[in-house]
Amino acid sequence: MNRLMGTREVAKLLGVNEKMVYTLISEKGLPATKITGKWLFPPQLVERWVENHTVNLPESATRLPPYHGLLILAGSNDLLLDRTIADFNGTDEEHMAVFGNLGSMGGIRALRQHFCHIATSHLLQENEEEYNFDFASTELEEMPAVVNFCRRQQGIFLRPGNPKQIASVADLAGPDLCIVNRPLGTGTRLLFDRALEKAGVKGASIPGYERELHRHMDVGLEVLGGRADAAPGIRPVASLLGLDFLPLRWERFDLLIAKERFFDQGVQRFLGLLHERRFSRQVEDLEGYDTSLSGKVVFPGSGA
Repeated sequence: MNRLMGTREVAKLLGVNEKMVYTLISEKGLPATKITGKWLFPPQLVERWVENHTVNLPESATRLPPYHGLLILAGSNDLLLDRTIADFNGTDEEHMAVFGNLGSMGGIRALRQHFCHIATSHLLQENEEEYNFDFASTELEEMPAVVNFCRRQQGIFLRPGNPKQIASVADLAGPDLCIVNRPLGTGTRLLFDRALEKAGVKGASIPGYERELHRHMDVGLEVLGGRADAAPGIRPVASLLGLDFLPLRWERFDLLIAKERFFDQGVQRFLGLLHERRFSRQVEDLEGYDTSLSGKVVFPGSGA
């Protein structure tokens, strides 16, 4: 985990006084998070914010080549996404999709660097109503097209039968509990840390909090195997593994696509799958998915 900077450090880095830092947060979107009433700043996001607000920035020399049958996705992982990529790859041998599991923020950065056609993301905004738009506007020079892939239920994996009787996030501060976590930059970790903060629980005080695994399935298997009592994750994985589940909220899992690549053949073939009946049938055996919004373009303030 990168060390977070305080207001004084950020002011020194930017060459402004501390009062101006608060103005930049509220008016210019300077990336920051408030923990126990104190503003803290991820250094890598501050650096990217400065880069995004630099005029006459040289254009990246690294760009995706014209589409010739290889579709590249990167970002947050998901069971339904895995199944859809497999469906894409089995539909036409002249088209193939590959996925880079980088977490939501990693996917948006890959989109910025022109490393992928589609970024997958579910980053909850500060207003706890919208997803992804604020993060995309901070990271990207131009807002991408945002298409919903699905809605999913996020929460806490619990061992079958819930032997530790965990009934709320606050219970994770109890004695003799061990968890496993998701990496920083993932939407699941962002939601989990907010839930802990609201419950007045210091994450670092929970054994296993610093242990990070990169897939929902991996953390689910740790809980199933008894190596952890709880972990943040999505209900579909809990359903598949037979885990108990403490729900937190339904979330929007989106596809972010650079507008100049939106009508690429591979992108349109992939989006087309979301409107087919076999797409929704793929989750009939799993709890925690909602495909009613799948394939639809979403906008800020749409309430979707």
